Amino acid sequence: MTARLATARLLAAASLLALSLAACQDGSGINGPSARSLAPVAPQTVALMQSKGMQQSDPILIRTFKKEAEMEIWKRGGDGRYALLKTYPICRWSGQLGPKTREGDRQAPEGFYTITPGLMNPNSSYYLSFDTGFPNAVDRANGRTGKYLMVHGTCSSAGCFAMTDATIAEIYAVAREAFIGGQRSFQFQSYPFRMTAENMAKFRNDPNIAFWQNLKEGSDYFEALHEEPKVGQCGTKYVFGGADAAAGSCKPHVDPLVAEKSAHDARAVADLVAKGTPAVRVVYQDGGQNPVFRPQNTSAFASLGGTETVLPYDAKEYGRHNLGDVSRPETLAAGPQEIEVTPKGQPVMLAGAEPAAPARAAKADGKGRGREPAKPAVTTLMANRADPNAQVETTAALPEKPARIAVADADGDPSSYQKLFGQLFAKDKPAPAAPPTPAVDAAVVPEPVKLAHAAEKVAPKAAKAHAVKTAKVEGKIDGKAEAKPALRKGEPEGRKP
Repeated sequence: MTARLATARLLAAASLLALSLAACQDGSGINGPSARSLAPVAPQTVALMQSKGMQQSDPILIRTFKKEAEMEIWKRGGDGRYALLKTYPICRWSGQLGPKTREGDRQAPEGFYTITPGLMNPNSSYYLSFDTGFPNAVDRANGRTGKYLMVHGTCSSAGCFAMTDATIAEIYAVAREAFIGGQRSFQFQSYPFRMTAENMAKFRNDPNIAFWQNLKEGSDYFEALHEEPKVGQCGTKYVFGGADAAAGSCKPHVDPLVAEKSAHDARAVADLVAKGTPAVRVVYQDGGQNPVFRPQNTSAFASLGGTETVLPYDAKEYGRHNLGDVSRPETLAAGPQEIEVTPKGQPVMLAGAEPAAPARAAKADGKGRGREPAKPAVTTLMANRADPNAQVETTAALPEKPARIAVADADGDPSSYQKLFGQLFAKDKPAPAAPPTPAVDAAVVPEPVKLAHAAEKVAPKAAKAHAVKTAKVEGKIDGKAEAKPALRKGEPEGRKP
């Protein structure tokens, strides 16, 4: 009898939740919520909650980290403080580290978002999903555009956080139970990487560092107090804290514990810089994927720290998950490239430190005798110049010590990183597909087809060479610079999963 009552309660509550969804999601609730959206939380996860003193109805908070490709669910206890429930590996995210700036840039959003029941989609084309709520007030103040940036199933992303079907099923169920328990919304915090002193030191010269330092203020609040920060807006920036921050105060009260953590991290960053920690940028072909989903080539996807860590999830378990249609798998093969940069954000390359005399033609004397010609210079890198085939040469045939060469014309132009380092990815560059299709209104988008990215399969050598040449000249890293693949419902902005 107790089991039947619990089942009836779940169905009734889910029906009410579906009615609220119907107002915001086209088609949701017309035939009722899908059976998958009503699945109970897995017994193992329920047992984990119980071992941590948590209830299914307790409020939740979600944090996600691009570089580490991880997503966390936290639950709030009776004391108002959050504790970590579980960490999940992200199957696919697209773009580069940094906020989403415009529709079509394939960037997954970064920032603080509010997820209401109306943003949950129980009838998603990607198994289950919820909308991140991008753009929020800060995004709009910065002129950022885009829509339907989701967390969903199926390992395919064009600005979304793609989980496996099994993972999104559990996340959806945990969120549903929190809503049924009375939570009106939960906070979704999206970061480029974990906001550690080590990462802040490494990325100190990245063009996005000011924005990331602003995000760290919210991260510090949560990590110092384990309380959900109230989020407000001051111009184009976030403000964090209590009620005064929520009201939009540009100078909200800062809790002493939060101030202490921020000061401690600032000192740690300064120490790391003083010890010679290089400043870097990380360049992806098109986003990343957690290593557990590619066990045969984990080295290409390992965290850039270079040290072994104990994973908070079972790699064997996730290695068995069905990934569905993986978007742009060829762009994952090379893995991220870590590039040292100058204080102005210019890339730094290595070349010979002890150049020999420039190569010169032998000068013969009147008797026909001449000197041995110097050896030709060694080509070390491709520069961003008017002539894409122009090369920068050093004069050392056998350099003994590395020296850095700063490429000044990459300053202030993020796309120049792709121009400059396009050769790093040339072997795995996808061949051009069919000509780009014009923008299509969301209401007339056809149903998704299997293998949505089949148009990006490797083409004949001539087509591949053309793609590499195009990448050098145009220097773009998003869908605007290459033939767009077949679009899936819900994958690019403007399409609901």
